[in-house]
Amino acid sequence: MFFYPFLIMLREGLEATLIVVLIACYLKKTGQSQWMKYVWIGVISAASLCLALGIAIHIGSGEFPQAEQELFEGIVAVIAVIMLTYMVFWMQNSANSVSITQQVEDALTTRQGPARALLLMVFLAVAREGLESVFFLLSAFSQDVGLQAPIGAVTGLATAIGMGLVLYFAGVRVPLKAFFRWTSLFILFVAAGLAAGAIRAFHEAGLWNHLQALAFNSSEWLSTQSLLGTLLESLLGYQQTPSQSEVLIYVLYLIPALTWFIVKQTMNSQVNTRKSKT
Repeated sequence: MFFYPFLIMLREGLEATLIVVLIACYLKKTGQSQWMKYVWIGVISAASLCLALGIAIHIGSGEFPQAEQELFEGIVAVIAVIMLTYMVFWMQNSANSVSITQQVEDALTTRQGPARALLLMVFLAVAREGLESVFFLLSAFSQDVGLQAPIGAVTGLATAIGMGLVLYFAGVRVPLKAFFRWTSLFILFVAAGLAAGAIRAFHEAGLWNHLQALAFNSSEWLSTQSLLGTLLESLLGYQQTPSQSEVLIYVLYLIPALTWFIVKQTMNSQVNTRKSKT
């Protein structure tokens, strides 16, 4: 359970870091570095809010009886699936440096005061990534009580911050479009596994008792006790003896999500091609 939290925090941390880096670069290039203190206030405030919320929810969930814990885990998994899906398609639509720098310009010229507007913009941007991470990590931590998940999360965040610093100070170009495209594709499979895990948690909580017959048994050729099986279980929610409802939910989520992802990717490629020709 190291790689999933690592990947989530690397991606979410990199998104937030890129926003801060782009804002910092814009302020530096336009000679407005005096506003950077408000950027850092926004970053620290948003990070503190997300950390406090995550700790409060994690501590509070430990006091529930078993059935309520299963229900809580199912609800968190559903929220994580929704946020993962939103994150993937939001990145396809609007994550680019042009839109971010335009938002900075708007913030600095607002009548409500550039400091307050810039602080609010940074706070909301970082808080959005942070709150998404909270629910992803709660879902991961509920499946693993060891240290691998927290270590993976911290390592992923540290890696994202390090990449941001390199981009800011060295100006190194990283193929971010390819990175986000392939991690988005992978995350859709992660979300499908979380959706199947949610229906399993709802069954264990006593809320869902339909289609509980065994769908298949793959323990003889891919056991969750094997290295590959353990890896797939940690990353994608693989189960060697899933119920029919788990398989159904997995397929009902993954096929439409992948189809829409491919359609959007094709549409974006066509738009970029037309822009490059003009």
